[in-house]
Amino acid sequence: MERLVFIGPGHVGLALGHALSLAPGEVSLVYCGRHPDPPVHPLFVEGRAAYRYGIEPPTTPGTAVLLTVQDTLLPEVAATLAGRGEPRAGCAVFHCSGAFGADVLAPLHSRGYSIGTFHPLQSIPSPLARPDRFKDSFFAISGEPEALFLARRLAAQLGGSPITVPTSGRPLYHAAAVMASNYLVTLLDAGARLFQRAGASPDDVEAALVALARGTLDNVQEMGAKKALTGPLMRGDMETVELHLRAMGPEDAAFYAILGRRTLGLVHGHLDPEVVESFEKLFLRYS
Repeated sequence: MERLVFIGPGHVGLALGHALSLAPGEVSLVYCGRHPDPPVHPLFVEGRAAYRYGIEPPTTPGTAVLLTVQDTLLPEVAATLAGRGEPRAGCAVFHCSGAFGADVLAPLHSRGYSIGTFHPLQSIPSPLARPDRFKDSFFAISGEPEALFLARRLAAQLGGSPITVPTSGRPLYHAAAVMASNYLVTLLDAGARLFQRAGASPDDVEAALVALARGTLDNVQEMGAKKALTGPLMRGDMETVELHLRAMGPEDAAFYAILGRRTLGLVHGHLDPEVVESFEKLFLRYS
């Protein structure tokens, strides 16, 4: 049986626990929070997890503690848990931050915990995320051998795969995640605003663009990013791109131009150098 203590019943912690409680295999879940009562969530309503007020160290050997708090609180929470005494045998502590390595858990290492990181590379907008949200996802792990062994086991139980990201690379890894997830939402929002200004019904816009984006992601998965690229830049269609830019307001045109210049790096091998230079000059006029 996996024995897990989550410190911080937020979106990530609750979503992970919810998925683990419904996955094959037995699991014992305890959540520690800063409020006297647990949040309203099926884990507590249905009795699949226990709740403790405050921070408690694990009392059973072999328990893993997952710190699912805001990044800025990690040093404070690590120091507080370390101050609660030495761990039982075989206990490990992970944080679920994408940007930090295991070094932020140094006080717990000094206490005798095996330390590591366990970051789900997945978008979790709600603590009620679907239980299969983590299936086929990747988990960025790092840390000491004992912690890594447990991290790989948890990833497998969730139906995902571990990837090792060293401490020195964590900021770039997390920036990549923000680019591919958070800023994808920004792109879709920008597209939706232009779509609505074109006269499309707001009720249709989101569904239409999500279907388009999903098809693009499928193409990237099947063919790779460079081969999946389509559209006027790939064709060298200067007239269409200029038509787009003239139809937009200054802010949207500048955003489009910045993305266009970056996309030129993917297509320049397919275009005549003079065409690439003309696109560059066009985008510079608007960015």
